[in-house]
Amino acid sequence: MGNRSIVPYGPQHPVLPEPIHLDLVLEDEKVLAAIPSIGFIHRGLESLTSKKDFNEMVYVAERICGICSFMHGMGYCMAIEDIMGVEVPRRADYLRTIWAEMSRLHSHLLWLGLLADGFGFESLFMHSWRLRETILDMFEESTGGRVIFSVNTIGGVLKDMPNEMLKEFVKKLDAMEKEIRETTSIFLNDYTVKSRLVDVGIITGEDAIRRGAVGPMMRASGINVDMRKNGYAAYNDIDFEVITSNKCDSYARCEVRIGELFQSIDIIRQCVAKIPDTEINTKVTGMPNGESFIRVEQPRGEAFYHVRANGTKFLDRFRVRTPTFANIPALTQTLQGCQYGDVPLLVLTIDPCISCTER
Repeated sequence: MGNRSIVPYGPQHPVLPEPIHLDLVLEDEKVLAAIPSIGFIHRGLESLTSKKDFNEMVYVAERICGICSFMHGMGYCMAIEDIMGVEVPRRADYLRTIWAEMSRLHSHLLWLGLLADGFGFESLFMHSWRLRETILDMFEESTGGRVIFSVNTIGGVLKDMPNEMLKEFVKKLDAMEKEIRETTSIFLNDYTVKSRLVDVGIITGEDAIRRGAVGPMMRASGINVDMRKNGYAAYNDIDFEVITSNKCDSYARCEVRIGELFQSIDIIRQCVAKIPDTEINTKVTGMPNGESFIRVEQPRGEAFYHVRANGTKFLDRFRVRTPTFANIPALTQTLQGCQYGDVPLLVLTIDPCISCTER
């Protein structure tokens, strides 16, 4: 039996993009257990329901996360629309779907860059983020923002994308697709990268379900679950297959996210080809009174929104469960038995967003 020790990891660490703290129980270089600790950046966003009315809360919801800001605003609006029985115009559904998939593209490309940085491939990091800049430029052109977009509103969206702009975006994505394929082939085929990812951080499908994993973390363990298949927004008109892998390791989680990059480009193409010429929002009157539960598929996985309203302009309850919170128990499973040097990469493979988790 080797020497056992407890090593604190985070919340400040060169590899960590987010402040998560782990107490690692080590035997020599082997991790026997990991005890997570969060709570370093609570912001009190959910308590703002007592100060901001239900319309203003759209912009509060967006600020839950900078990477998933559009989809947080969208999920909140869907919950209020469900309570009030608002029918969103079909064009708005398609626009929401396009922006949601653009969010997935820029989130996954950001994650690929961070992963490359985690094992020291600085040029690969820069290439991934260079590609991501094109998506952010498209966001800026269509919404005016690069982080917070403020285009969701209860009843639809505030801004339209002209058909000419949409066709131009498809041309940009067509050009990007080849570059993305060249860059991601390194993640999938390079010997050095594979040596750090293959057979590292294994979590079986059974364990993924038991630990409540969501998103690519779960799909990389062979579990075919994707909230987009529930058909919200325009997804019921889109033809796509859920991307899964049975390898169950860090390489599989990388593989699934890379597959979703090309899937998102294809979904945007389908949306542009099918988008109808209708209004982009519906006038909403009155106050919400009731309760709703909404689930959407964010880049990191399923996000869950619970909204309870009482017939006044202030909500009783606004509760969000983000995918990082759901994936932390699965992370602790992957860390058991790994080498200490693999901890940073395994933390990155859940694509952590602690700012999302701590509202």
